[in-house]
Amino acid sequence: MLSSALGYTLMEAIRRIGLAGTDLARAQASTIRLKLLKVGAVITRNPRRIRFMLPEAYPYKDLFLAVAWRIATR
Repeated sequence: MLSSALGYTLMEAIRRIGLAGTDLARAQASTIRLKLLKVGAVITRNPRRIRFMLPEAYPYKDLFLAVAWRIATR
Protein backbone atom coordinates (compact mmCIF):
# COMPACT_ATOMS: atom_id res chain seq x y z
CA MET A 1 0.00 0.00 0.00
CA LEU A 2 2.87 2.35 0.76
CA SER A 3 4.36 1.91 -2.73
CA SER A 4 0.97 2.64 -4.31
CA ALA A 5 0.66 5.83 -2.30
CA LEU A 6 4.19 6.85 -3.28
CA GLY A 7 3.44 6.21 -6.96
CA TYR A 8 0.24 8.25 -6.77
CA THR A 9 2.07 11.13 -5.06
CA LEU A 10 4.85 11.04 -7.66
CA MET A 11 2.37 11.08 -10.56
CA GLU A 12 0.48 14.02 -9.02
CA ALA A 13 3.73 15.94 -8.54
CA ILE A 14 4.70 15.34 -12.16
CA ARG A 15 1.28 16.51 -13.30
CA ARG A 16 1.12 19.54 -10.98
CA ILE A 17 4.71 20.79 -11.26
CA GLY A 18 6.19 19.39 -14.44
CA LEU A 19 3.25 19.32 -16.82
CA ALA A 20 1.59 22.62 -15.87
CA GLY A 21 0.74 24.56 -19.01
CA THR A 22 1.39 21.68 -21.43
CA ASP A 23 -0.86 19.41 -23.50
CA LEU A 24 -0.50 16.65 -20.90
CA ALA A 25 -1.48 18.81 -17.90
CA ARG A 26 -4.84 17.04 -17.63
CA ALA A 27 -3.74 13.64 -18.95
CA GLN A 28 -4.51 10.40 -17.18
CA ALA A 29 -1.77 8.61 -15.28
CA SER A 30 -1.58 5.85 -17.90
CA THR A 31 -0.99 8.39 -20.68
CA ILE A 32 1.77 10.12 -18.73
CA ARG A 33 3.35 6.76 -17.98
CA LEU A 34 3.30 5.70 -21.64
CA LYS A 35 4.56 8.98 -23.09
CA LEU A 36 7.07 10.14 -20.48
CA LEU A 37 8.08 7.33 -18.15
CA LYS A 38 8.26 4.22 -20.35
CA VAL A 39 11.25 5.37 -22.36
CA GLY A 40 14.34 3.40 -23.27
CA ALA A 41 17.10 5.71 -22.04
CA VAL A 42 20.61 5.39 -20.72
CA ILE A 43 21.17 7.07 -17.37
CA THR A 44 24.68 7.85 -16.22
CA ARG A 45 25.64 9.36 -12.91
CA ASN A 46 28.82 10.99 -11.76
CA PRO A 47 29.49 13.08 -8.63
CA ARG A 48 28.37 16.32 -10.28
CA ARG A 49 25.35 15.43 -12.43
CA ILE A 50 22.89 12.84 -13.64
CA ARG A 51 22.66 12.49 -17.41
CA PHE A 52 19.75 11.10 -19.45
CA MET A 53 20.60 9.91 -22.94
CA LEU A 54 17.30 9.68 -24.78
CA PRO A 55 16.84 8.15 -28.24
CA GLU A 56 16.95 10.52 -31.19
CA ALA A 57 13.54 9.31 -32.44
CA TYR A 58 11.77 9.98 -29.12
CA PRO A 59 8.93 12.40 -30.02
CA TYR A 60 8.47 13.82 -26.49
CA LYS A 61 12.14 14.58 -25.83
CA ASP A 62 11.66 18.32 -25.33
CA LEU A 63 8.68 17.77 -23.03
CA PHE A 64 10.59 15.17 -21.00
CA LEU A 65 13.52 17.53 -20.53
CA ALA A 66 11.23 20.42 -19.58
CA VAL A 67 9.43 18.30 -16.99
CA ALA A 68 12.72 17.02 -15.56
CA TRP A 69 14.08 20.58 -15.37
CA ARG A 70 10.96 21.93 -13.64
CA ILE A 71 11.01 19.18 -11.05
CA ALA A 72 14.78 19.44 -10.47
CA THR A 73 14.74 23.20 -9.97
CA ARG A 74 11.79 23.23 -7.62
